[in-house]
Amino acid sequence: MTDGHLAVDSGGSGLRVAVGARGGGAPVLRISREPVRTGARGLDPGHLMAQLGPLARAAAAAAGVDRITVAAVGAAGLATLGDALRAELPGALARELGVRTVALAADAVTAYAGALGRRPGAVVAAGTGVIAVGTDLLHWRRADGWGHLLGDCGSGAWIGRAGLEAALRAYDGRAGGSAPLLARATKRFGPVPGLPGALYPRTDRAAVLASFAPDVASCAAGDTDSAAGGAADGAADGAADGGTNSGTGGDPVAVGILRAAARHLADSAAAVVPDDPGARVAVTGGLLRLGDALTGPLEEELARRLPGVRRVPAEGDPLDGAVRIATGLADGSPALPAAPGMLWVTTSGGG
Repeated sequence: MTDGHLAVDSGGSGLRVAVGARGGGAPVLRISREPVRTGARGLDPGHLMAQLGPLARAAAAAAGVDRITVAAVGAAGLATLGDALRAELPGALARELGVRTVALAADAVTAYAGALGRRPGAVVAAGTGVIAVGTDLLHWRRADGWGHLLGDCGSGAWIGRAGLEAALRAYDGRAGGSAPLLARATKRFGPVPGLPGALYPRTDRAAVLASFAPDVASCAAGDTDSAAGGAADGAADGAADGGTNSGTGGDPVAVGILRAAARHLADSAAAVVPDDPGARVAVTGGLLRLGDALTGPLEEELARRLPGVRRVPAEGDPLDGAVRIATGLADGSPALPAAPGMLWVTTSGGG
């Protein structure tokens, strides 16, 4: 029989699963766009397994794997909302897939493993949410990762919420609003008065907020929107007067939001970087796809806050990190320090 390893990246935008054969071959990837639900006990292991089981079996078949023996699961929110996963997921993986050794990792740990591997440093994992972790390879430090209601400062959800707030200020005619952001909010979500009802009942509020972050980046970069004029004109009388627009340049309100996000991300990196002459810092995650409007200010802030730390591009993403942890376990070691809420390893499907 051909043994294999399972790697999982569960985040605010869905689930990615990779299965690879032990000893070689590229892992086979399968994706679900549905985020794992969060309930009273945190991340819902039943909902995770309902998606993970079919994806893992399909990937294993495509990879020529007969038996999955090792799994590494990186999950957003594991550090603070992972009690149910730790209690139930190893047993479920053993029953449904035959997995004997399981590593449960915070998504920041898989982001770290993917970005830096086994090196001292700090990684900011920035996507729908944001968390920063650092290690000297003996202990972990973490910052933020408190969720979109209490933190995740500088994340996609944070940027999207700030952009929608600026749009609503423009709609009301209050100072600090942005007519371009109002136009884009109306185009994306429909008439502004319906926005609270469309957003607040959603269980995936963070992902919905983050869906507006690319609009903020586009406004900051000065991209034009053919619907902008009509959408702004359709708002309440005087609403557009509350916004600002820099003409051919970027919208200054949107620019300010992304600069504030960059400061938050750099703050988190500075809070966790170890005092080690070889330390490196990397930023990873889907938020980087917002482009220069964010990455430019972020590079400036990192240089200002961490002048003696080498800044490097991430070698891989959180799924790559989960693969590294899984293959390390298959060879006898996860290669990164274990710690409660960060990286937890169990064998034989038990605790």
